[in-house]
Amino acid sequence: MKVTQVAICPSEASTKAGRPALTPELLAASGARYSRNNEGLGSILSRIDPSNLEKSVDSIFRMVDYGHQSIADMVPVAMFIDGISIWLAYHIWTLCPTAGGQESSTRYIKISIDGLISPETLGISAADAPEWKALMDESFQAYSASLKLWEELASENPAFLGIPKSLLEDTSEPARKKVLRMKRNYAFDRARYFLPVAAATNVMLIMSARGWVNLCQNLLSHPLPEARSVGELVRSELQISAPRMIKHAQFGVSNEQAILCEFEKTAHLARTSPCPEDFCAGREGSAVPFLSVVPPPGTTEEEISADLAFHVNRYAPFGSSLQRTFVRFGWSSIGFAEIRDLNRHRTGTKHCPLAPRGFYFALDQVPTAAPNSQPTKSKLLQLAEVGKRTTSIATRKLTASDHTYIYWTLLGVEYPFEHVTTADKFIYEAELRTGLGAHYRYAKHLREALALFYERFPATKGLILEGSAEPE
Repeated sequence: MKVTQVAICPSEASTKAGRPALTPELLAASGARYSRNNEGLGSILSRIDPSNLEKSVDSIFRMVDYGHQSIADMVPVAMFIDGISIWLAYHIWTLCPTAGGQESSTRYIKISIDGLISPETLGISAADAPEWKALMDESFQAYSASLKLWEELASENPAFLGIPKSLLEDTSEPARKKVLRMKRNYAFDRARYFLPVAAATNVMLIMSARGWVNLCQNLLSHPLPEARSVGELVRSELQISAPRMIKHAQFGVSNEQAILCEFEKTAHLARTSPCPEDFCAGREGSAVPFLSVVPPPGTTEEEISADLAFHVNRYAPFGSSLQRTFVRFGWSSIGFAEIRDLNRHRTGTKHCPLAPRGFYFALDQVPTAAPNSQPTKSKLLQLAEVGKRTTSIATRKLTASDHTYIYWTLLGVEYPFEHVTTADKFIYEAELRTGLGAHYRYAKHLREALALFYERFPATKGLILEGSAEPE
């Protein structure tokens, strides 16, 4: 586990043009002066001592004279977080939905058991560690076996992958490499459900010091030791770029109480609504979409559809009626693998109580027309036994209020998920998640949510740029 703050230096063009280069806090201090006078940037920068930039921060203003949050919003900080669990990466994104950044993708990278986070780091007891390690090893074996199954199916039945015939018949080296990448990603997309959330991943985030302070407050107040350890490392790195901010980056009783309260809500949900015994894909009640829409009073369907007149691509403008229309949508239960992606949409509020509702393992993706479909399904059902066991154990530990329960789960575990936002943002998400190269599973989920939107506003069908999620 490692956290590294990365400074941003001026570009060569900026230096040649004689543009000023400021430390993150000095940038915020200079901006803060604008709220107290109109002297302009040149006058503010004239107060800076080039030989002592840190001292210049205090010569421009005193922090106590300005609101901490407004100042922290103007302090840009980038950090790279290496070697944390997939679950903690997800949790960090829930706390920082507007941050820019990336995470190592299970869709494009083969994950190795060598990166499994140690039980000591995760807070798993010494008594539970042997059973946990055995299950994690079995889960990685299932992941490898599933990956092999999907690779073989892709190799033997390339037509099922949706790869254009022209590309398959192209004998050039670039075309050959592209087809190989598509086949590999096809397998990764369907095998990843057996990956443990305790496997290691890497995350890069860039956001304001305010965002980092809020993240530290939450992580340092969390009951899980992995979260607290990362919180300490982030706080230490924040000291480098924004030393005046770290006094706020600390444990908080209210944060701790809020986290524990939400955890108990999730545990209560697990106790009162137990995980179904039938874990198979397509079981009744799995991935059932819901959507509610509240347009502005008096808004007509014609006005809603007219708001799409200039929407020529998913980044193009929407009209004000769609921007003002409230949308709440989600699914009764979807796989954590997809939740990780859907969770990263910046707008609105997401709600996902991590009480297991089942286990998805891509059984429905085995083409019935494939010559070896039945043997493949039988093998997948055998592999899914480890998913069922880990899900059952995690549920039992959750009902007993054991915070480490989450580390027993795999990416295929299903949970309820909802997103509250506005109609323009919902449409953007639907277009993105059904577009070129979209993962097959969340493309299905968003198509079903769109179908509910079309039921409410039939005139929008054909105007919303719903994609076919073909391989890119």
